[in-house]
Amino acid sequence: MNRKIKRAAVLGSGVMGAGIAAHLANIGIPTLMLDIVPRELTDKEKKQGLSLEDSSVRNRIAAMNKQGLLKQKPSPITSRQNLDMIQVGNMEDDMDKLADVDWVIEVVVENLEIKKKVYEKVDTHRKPGSIISSNTSGISIEAMAEGRSEDFQKHFLGTHFFNPPRYLKLLEVIPTQHTDADIVAFMKKFGEDILGKGVVEAKDTPNFIANRIGTYGLLVTVREMLDQGFSVGEIDSVTGPMIGRPKSATFRTLDVVGLDTFIHVANNVYEQVDGEEKKVFEVPGFMKQMQEKGWLGSKSGQGFFLKKKGEKGSEIYELNPETLEYEERKKLKTKATELTKQEKGTKRKLKALVSAKGDRAGDLIWSVVAPVLIYSAELLGDIADDIPSIDEAMRWGFGWELGPFEMWDAIGVKKSVDRMKEEGMTVPAWVDEMLTSGSESFYKKENGNVFYYADGNYQQKEFNQKEINLKRLKETKDVIKKNAGASLIDLGDGVAGLEFHSQSNAIGLDIIQMINDAIEEVDQNFEGLVIGNQGKNFCVGANLGMMLMEAQDYNFFEIELVVRKFQDAMMNIKYSDKPVVTAPFGMTLGGGAEVCLPSSAIQASQETYMGLVEAGVGLIPGGGGNKELYLKHLRNIPQGVDIDLQKVANAVFEKIAMAKVSTSGEEARENGFLDQQDAISVNGDHLLHDAKQKVLGLAHSGYRAPKRTNFPVVGEQGYATMLLGAKSLGYGGYASEHDLKIAEKLAFVLAGGRLKEGTLVDEQYLLDLEREAFLSLIGEPKTQQRMQHMLLKGKPLRN
Repeated sequence: MNRKIKRAAVLGSGVMGAGIAAHLANIGIPTLMLDIVPRELTDKEKKQGLSLEDSSVRNRIAAMNKQGLLKQKPSPITSRQNLDMIQVGNMEDDMDKLADVDWVIEVVVENLEIKKKVYEKVDTHRKPGSIISSNTSGISIEAMAEGRSEDFQKHFLGTHFFNPPRYLKLLEVIPTQHTDADIVAFMKKFGEDILGKGVVEAKDTPNFIANRIGTYGLLVTVREMLDQGFSVGEIDSVTGPMIGRPKSATFRTLDVVGLDTFIHVANNVYEQVDGEEKKVFEVPGFMKQMQEKGWLGSKSGQGFFLKKKGEKGSEIYELNPETLEYEERKKLKTKATELTKQEKGTKRKLKALVSAKGDRAGDLIWSVVAPVLIYSAELLGDIADDIPSIDEAMRWGFGWELGPFEMWDAIGVKKSVDRMKEEGMTVPAWVDEMLTSGSESFYKKENGNVFYYADGNYQQKEFNQKEINLKRLKETKDVIKKNAGASLIDLGDGVAGLEFHSQSNAIGLDIIQMINDAIEEVDQNFEGLVIGNQGKNFCVGANLGMMLMEAQDYNFFEIELVVRKFQDAMMNIKYSDKPVVTAPFGMTLGGGAEVCLPSSAIQASQETYMGLVEAGVGLIPGGGGNKELYLKHLRNIPQGVDIDLQKVANAVFEKIAMAKVSTSGEEARENGFLDQQDAISVNGDHLLHDAKQKVLGLAHSGYRAPKRTNFPVVGEQGYATMLLGAKSLGYGGYASEHDLKIAEKLAFVLAGGRLKEGTLVDEQYLLDLEREAFLSLIGEPKTQQRMQHMLLKGKPLRN
């Protein structure tokens, strides 16, 4: 059956319901969002003379929560325009509209009886064959479907999103015994390819996979803190990035999630399990007291941490669980923590830390990690069928860099099991059997393939064909060319891939050289090139430290040479005879954006934060970014529409002078960084595949390099207009004297200097102006102060 989801409905418009509706709108699916009918009028409604029968009142809850999406940070929507994709209503008047939707997602209150009443209505109004799912975090999926029609039950399953739905990758799919296998397969594929999620199939057990293990791990950590006398701050200082967990570590995570939400999830397991497991899921008394006091975390202004003003400005204090008073935040610093910092990579750091027996931090991490490993192994088969599902759920849902079995492999399975037994822990029989058979790891790699242990054998892990993993690819194919900053890789099907791998993927001479080498190699032997990588961010810009060092040593000839080479490399990208597609994601700033702008096409991730931010460090773009953004804006003007050059120049000037950065790929399009030939991938894991397909599409349709043409500039009069706008900001106190100096240089470049409006110039003319302006600014003491501050503090200096 060729099934498609063209329209969806979300029942419930709370934080999760509205977030799911926003995610559907982000990917272009029109969504109906319904909520309950209010039972009372607000004071505002009374003043307006409205009654409980007015539609604006009856739809108020959903409408209010839809507008609330605009206020949330980080934003659940990728563009304000996406709100138009969400239609609101209520669950008394609008249930008949479910007959027009292909997927109904229930996100109402976590109460089985209420959910069953909702499903009774849904069953009455839905069209046969439409999919129905629940976003419950723990109520039995089987129990919800009881009493429903056969067609309903065949098309019903759990689809557990993680909050916030736009940003967290995990989607747990939970079928019932009645769910049609084709529906499960469709939802898994739809979840990956369209929703952009990492999909894991879970069993219908309390809290499914990620929340079951994640909550257990958090409560074990709280127990060890109380037993061993650690403080909240000490725990967080070693249970974050040091062991491959998010910066929010343990208690900051609880503050973000909300203590009330966490306690609800913990109680859900507590009420359904027995024995030792039940003891672990019993929420400690001090946390219950916090809930009674309303100390729920970020949403209530205080939780395990409290931000308050002190003598040195705003400071963060930690809660003492014994006194329930706030104290100065502490950090755990031991010999093991210092040695661990010297190790490279999470696996080595984790192994070093848990191996530090007798060290206070080492013993703590062992005491919180070991139980989680054993618990995960005990649950295999109960919550999921295989170990990759458990590992992926924890990575995608809780932001762990390594899942439990990956962690176990990292610290050494045999050695750690021996220690567990020495300390009186009981290891699941199947882990013992694995070790006895001579297998000493849960995963192994062969010829670029990944195998995992299952029932006495190793099974090959299947990956979505749209997932190109550069690390695995390099294990099976020879790298074509490589230097310290970048590698040229054969992506297959006649397409090459240029991967940046310098620190922060910052652009230096090594990357510039590899860009030129890649263009030459592709011209001779490939159909096209993808520029992309799988680092933390696509590229944060040029190598600022190197530029600052040269400027402080007055090596302006050297800087001029680097800037010229960078400009030339960008022109090589633009005028390559073979298509070059860039695949940006995450931070794509300064030079990173400049690499993308001249490419044949951009295949951006939905989460692409793109901008020319050089003004923040006292500069203007030096690699052709000013010129290319201006040309992109000109190209985006529809044919037949009169071009207002001043309007175009002003728009580009504002974006660069204000260092505007998009909050999504869609916003990058709205800011003029993407145009009609550019596209956006929702699933970041598919980004390189999509970029590769775009290269092949261009190549197979007879790609020709663009012709070099001259273009009009606003000239001296336009320069004065842009400068006037900047000076008005200065008069209002929004721009410093140095900001105005940067703005003056930028305006001069965009205007094309002191020419007549409408004068046609070539690209090299603007590049020369740009390079000259860049060099004059980098010699300024205040610019160098800004650069220094950015390198040391990681944020811009206003001087």
